[in-house]
Amino acid sequence: MSDKPPSTPFEQLPRQIQELLRGSNVKTVFSRPEAGASGGNSEAAEDETNKEHEATLRLIREFNLKPREIRDYLDRFVIQQAEAKKVLSVAICDHYNHVRQCLENPGLQERDYAKQNILLLGPTGVGKTYLMRCIAKLIGVPFVKADATKFSETGYVGGDVEDLVRDLVKAANGDVELAQYGIIYVDEIDKIASAAGNTVGRDVSGRGVQINLLKLMEDTEVNLQSQNDIAGQIQAMMDLQRRSGPRRRTINTRHVLFIVSGAFDKLSDQVKRRVRSGQIGFASASRERASDDDDFLGLAQSRDFIEYGMEPEFVGRLPVRVACQILTPADLEKILLTSEGSILQQYRADFSGYGIDFEITLDAVREIATQAHAEHTGARGLMTVLERVLRDFKFELPSTAVKTFKIDRATVAAPSETLQFLLKQNAAQQRDVLKADVAAFAARFQKDYGFELVFDESAIERLIELSLAADKTIRALCEDKFRDFHHGLKLIARDGELRRFEISREVVDAPDQVLSRWVVARFRAQGDPPSQR
Repeated sequence: MSDKPPSTPFEQLPRQIQELLRGSNVKTVFSRPEAGASGGNSEAAEDETNKEHEATLRLIREFNLKPREIRDYLDRFVIQQAEAKKVLSVAICDHYNHVRQCLENPGLQERDYAKQNILLLGPTGVGKTYLMRCIAKLIGVPFVKADATKFSETGYVGGDVEDLVRDLVKAANGDVELAQYGIIYVDEIDKIASAAGNTVGRDVSGRGVQINLLKLMEDTEVNLQSQNDIAGQIQAMMDLQRRSGPRRRTINTRHVLFIVSGAFDKLSDQVKRRVRSGQIGFASASRERASDDDDFLGLAQSRDFIEYGMEPEFVGRLPVRVACQILTPADLEKILLTSEGSILQQYRADFSGYGIDFEITLDAVREIATQAHAEHTGARGLMTVLERVLRDFKFELPSTAVKTFKIDRATVAAPSETLQFLLKQNAAQQRDVLKADVAAFAARFQKDYGFELVFDESAIERLIELSLAADKTIRALCEDKFRDFHHGLKLIARDGELRRFEISREVVDAPDQVLSRWVVARFRAQGDPPSQR
């Protein structure tokens, strides 16, 4: 009798589909596109991807970065968080040095090794996710981010934590070998903490998620296809026919680095109570280190997390812990001025898409940073303020002749007033832009229908007047007024002898009526009413 456990219905699915196809009249053919065909680009892209993956694997096998080098790289993008950068740099180097040594000497994989999984604490917008994205980019490994709240314990509605590992394979474009050296980042981990003494409702699911995650964080095999993934099962069957053998079915998480993070809003108060109720000497020393309430997060111990509602085993899988600090207005100002990932660069790119540039003064940067700090969302507050200041500029200016403008403190304080002044200042150039829009509509109309519309000065001025009054673009105005114009022109120019038409103010004001008169006049001139033609 076979010792092999019975397969699940989903595992039997590829074989069942194969038998079904074999017994039917359907012929299944898998072919590779010939060179020069549309598939040639796909093959070239696949080859390029394979080369990139090989290069990344080589970097992992030859990993030689130093903690200071990683810290210096992070300084280019993330402002402040010096302690977090130091801790992360050391942990990353330790982890990937161990990976490199295991690749050089596979026997090391059998030895016990405490993986340097990381817990990041701190409020939103201080750069926790950005730090990890930058590190993953530097090393070149696949990176996956997810919120802990989207997962649930098996048997409950929600995602399966093993999907994180499968997503890592997707991020590596299916390269399992590369994916097994990737980084998985789980945010909002504090949201799945269990309330003390609570054993029902959502806390049961949160506890289950923690237990399921800690299995992944050590050394386990994860199926690349979920049992509920029918598409994946069919793909496995197709691979079997194509390659005379199935793809690799599992991925090991031994060398996957896990980072979890959370705001842990109430934890600082909890730590403060513990510190202040402790022994005098310890409390005194701690107060020197933690003058601000937020600094108490840096003093959190394992027992604090367990009391907060985290499972002891889960906390034990996160030996590296570091608290990120709240960003001050000066930090936010520095982010705008010096960070390579500054949100100002994104706004410059947005405006440059319309050929527009802007200058921003130091006073304006300081005011933006001050307002952003008042949002209490960290660096994300910068985008909130910039969007509030520049939203109308992005809406209005692309349709004007303005190609450059200045953002000063007055602009940040009253953006609409600055915008209106700018538009009035460029009123003359704006009329030239609107005239060009009329010419552009005429060119499109001729290209689409073959009729030349010649707008005289009175027609152009009337269109500009209507456009400004209705706050509507020339293009939208003309397309609305002349929507069916080409149908009447076809009746007038049935024999092809008339292709050029003068458009006056009267035509602009009543296009349908004028067109009807033209049609009637045309057929009267021919002596042949439309019904007899």
